Order: sequence, then C-alpha cells, then structure tokens
Amino acid sequence: MANFKIVMPKLGESIIEATITKWLKSPGDTIEEDDAIVEIATDKVDSEIPSPVEGTLKEILFQEGDVVEVGKVIAIVEIEGEDSGAGEDSTAVAEEKAETSGSDEQVSVAETEKEEKVVSKESEATKEIAEASRFYSPLVKNIARKEGISMAELESIKGTGKEERVTKKDILDYMKNRPAAGTPATAGSTATPPLVSAAGDEIIEMGRMRKLIADHMVMSKQVSPHVTSFIEVDMTNIVNWRNKVKEMVLEREGEKLTFTPILIEATAQAIKDYPRINASVDGTKIIIRKAINIGMAAALPDGNLIVPVIRNADQKSLLGLARDVNDLANRARANNLLPDEIQGGTFTTTNFGSFGSITGTPIINQPQVAILGIGAIRKKPVVIETPQGDMIGIRHMMILSLAYDHRVVDGALGGMYLKRLAELLENFDTNRNI
Repeated sequence: MANFKIVMPKLGESIIEATITKWLKSPGDTIEEDDAIVEIATDKVDSEIPSPVEGTLKEILFQEGDVVEVGKVIAIVEIEGEDSGAGEDSTAVAEEKAETSGSDEQVSVAETEKEEKVVSKESEATKEIAEASRFYSPLVKNIARKEGISMAELESIKGTGKEERVTKKDILDYMKNRPAAGTPATAGSTATPPLVSAAGDEIIEMGRMRKLIADHMVMSKQVSPHVTSFIEVDMTNIVNWRNKVKEMVLEREGEKLTFTPILIEATAQAIKDYPRINASVDGTKIIIRKAINIGMAAALPDGNLIVPVIRNADQKSLLGLARDVNDLANRARANNLLPDEIQGGTFTTTNFGSFGSITGTPIINQPQVAILGIGAIRKKPVVIETPQGDMIGIRHMMILSLAYDHRVVDGALGGMYLKRLAELLENFDTNRNI
C-alpha cells in the first residue's frame, strides 16, 4: 500500500491560508475519486477539496477550526501501490486534476522541501500584490483572532512595516493599550446596548460569511466619510432597444440580455472620462487605478452577499459583458466562484432595482472610493422638452445613486461622473447591432 498526501490547495493569487471548517470524511472511511473530503473557508470564499484518488482515509493532520497555510499536508489517503512510487504517481494525478477541473480548487502534492520552498515564495509574492486591502501576515491574523480583534479594529492599527503593514510588534503594542471595549465598535461589540430577548423571539447566530460582511460594512463606514448623490435617468431608449433584440440574442447566442451589462458598459465608459472615481486611498496617497474592474454585488440564496468582478470591463463588447454577467451570477448562486473572481475590483455596482427598490444609499466596498446603486426602472409621467414646447409623456425612469469617499471625491467629481453616466444611457443608440 502507498500513502497519498492531500495538501491545502492554492485558492487564489493573494490567498495564502484557509480555515478547515468541516471534515466530510473520517479516518477509516473509503473514498472514491472526486469525493469531497473536507470543507475549507478563506476570507473570500468557501470551497470543498475533492480527493483525486480512491482509497482509505488513513489520517487527518488538522482539526476543524485550524488555519492552515497553502501547501501544508492536511490528510493522508492510503491507496493501492508501492511506497517507492507513490510520490510520483500522486503528483501526476494531482496535476491531471488541476488541468481538468477548471478551477483553483485542486489538490496538489508537496513531497519535497524544494516544493515547500516554492509555496513559501508564492506566499511571499502575494504580499507585494495584495489588491483588496492592506496585507496581514498569518501570524498577525492569528494573534488578532486569539485576542478577539475584528478586521475593522485591525484596520485601525497603525503599521510600522513596509507599506505601513502591521507587524507582530505593532499588534502586541496595540494590545498593551487597547481600550477595554475594543475600538472601533463592531457588529457584536459592547458599544451596542445590551438586548434582552422576549418570548417567541427567534435567535439566529451569524454565520461566518455574515460576520465578515458585518465587519466589512462597519469598517467601511469608519474609514470613509460617505456622501451620496442621486440622478434620474430616462431609460426609455434602452428599454425599447432591449425589448427589440433580446429574443434574437437568446436564440443566436444562447445568452439572456439583461440591463446589467448595458449599465456596466456605460459605467466603465464614464470611468474612462472621470478616472479619479476609479481609485483607492493609501494613507495620504491617492492610487488611480489603470484597470477598470467592475464588481457587481450579487445576493446569494442564503441571504448573504458576494461581489464577483468583471476585469477590464471597458475593453469588452456588450455581448462579452452579457456572457460574463450571466456566468458570474449563475456561479455565484451555485457557490462555484473562484477566489480570484471576487478580488481586484476597482469600482462596484449594486442593483437595488432587482428587488423593486427605487433607490438606496450603498456602502463603499473598501478599498475603493465609490459604489453605484441602481434603482428599479419604472414607468412614470415626465415633462418632455420638444421644439414645439413642453409636453407630458410616459417614460421609463430610473434613479442612480453614487456613494463616494469624501476624503478624495468631492461633490463636483461625484456629480460630473453621474451626469456623464446619465448622458451615455439616455443617448444610447437604438440602431445598435449586437
């Protein structure tokens, strides 16, 4: 018999560790090829690790709740064969799985110190290209976790490391002078008045994803002074054009043409005209992003929220955007997104209208500086200006809301961006081919 080592897979460009949330198999269980053996979670996405071989689960090396670095062996499966050739066979199987799976949720084998050093180098490289937020080492995050420091509170700690990163010394010094209640206040902190449940109340413990969302929302409001501007847009031309071509697009391309790709196309074009809205803040520095990567907030069946990202949205055709929107939305609902597909956004859109709301005031998706809220398209009487004079007509109207970080985006820039976006939508070419 031979031993096949299951390791923590690489789950994305900037992810260097994951938490084991649930073992689906126990030592002694028989495992078929492609059987899911363990559930894992990162700050970005939940995944399952399948076994690339069949055999018997011999040993698990980490327990539920443990945080494990990428490349570490987490379990051993006993398979048919001789020990002398197990390493090579295991590696070949893992590589074959990686090529055919279509995702980063593959299982690879690190048999030698050389392979472990490669993993270590990849982990170090992610520190230089962290896109979503300030980088925190596994050690700092483990200290924060043990001390009950939320991500919002961690963001408030001044770092003395390279690029203002928080070092071990920084977090330990912070702990010595940490306020008793913990600052800043988070979703479950003592800053909230105590509540007493009454008879008949249902008490639901927040899941891991909801806790992350709560911390992220609180942190965003504390980091960025939010201002929201609104504009009403006449969507009649777009509504009529879409009604004319949607059946043809579905029949010819097999894709549903919703309003979302049309709005994302205009959003990206307006960003090209006002690039300072596509930015991040690093201390006193403003980083104007070259890439236009549009995140689209998507509601999940369990009530949580995820934001898949369409990269280089300004370089894609309307049909290409429609394909991306449909693919990402479908896989988001099925929990099949890859970690890299929810990272690297530079601007976010959220569609209140899909639930009937006419508008809303969204919260900025840090470290971005603006987010676009899309309201429902509704028929209403409006004043139409014509060469013959004003008249009342029935038009398809929509309210857009733009929440922006007032540290770097003033009302003038926010207003000009919204105005340009409205112009692009209202002057949509109704003779356009797709």
